[in-house]
Amino acid sequence: MVGAMRGAAFASKGGVGSAAVDLGDGLIVAALCVVNAVGDVVEEDGRIIAGLRDENGEFAGMLNVLRGLARPPSISPVASGENTVIGVIATNARLTKEQVNKVAQMAQNGIGRAVRPAHTMYDGDTLFALATGHIPADVNVIGAFAAEVTASAVRSGVRAATSLAGVRAWNTPNC
Repeated sequence: MVGAMRGAAFASKGGVGSAAVDLGDGLIVAALCVVNAVGDVVEEDGRIIAGLRDENGEFAGMLNVLRGLARPPSISPVASGENTVIGVIATNARLTKEQVNKVAQMAQNGIGRAVRPAHTMYDGDTLFALATGHIPADVNVIGAFAAEVTASAVRSGVRAATSLAGVRAWNTPNC
C-alpha cells in the first residue's frame, strides 16, 4: 500500500511496474519496481496519483500531513518497516562492477522524482542494477536514463494496481 500511515482504509494500492528506454543502436535501459512507499507517488508535474487519503477519499498530500507531525511522536508504528520501493535496473551496456553500482545509485534519483517524500526511515527503498555487457556505453548516460525509467516504473506500478479489499487504486476515488 502507498501512504498507509493511517491504515488500509486511507491508503492507495501499490503494485509492480516497469519501464524501458531504447537509447539507439539496441542500447536498452529498463527498470522493474515494486511500489509500497510511505510517501505519495506523483506525476512529473507533482500531481498525486497514489498516497494517503483523507476521510473524503481525496489525497491528503503526505508532505502536508508530515508538516503537522514535525515533533515526535510522529508516524504511527503501522508504517514503520512495512513500506518500500524495491527494484532492479537492467541494461545491455558493457559496465564494470563499479559502474553498475553507480547506475544503481543514480537510479535512486528516480524514486525521489516519483515518491514524495522518498527514502524515509520508514521505507526500505533499494535498487539493484545489472549489466549484460554487450554494448559499450557511457555510465553517466546509463545512470541518467536509469533514473528516468525508475520514476516511470514507480508510476507504472500504481497505475497497474486495481482496488482490492477496500484499498483504492490510483484512479478509484472510493471503494
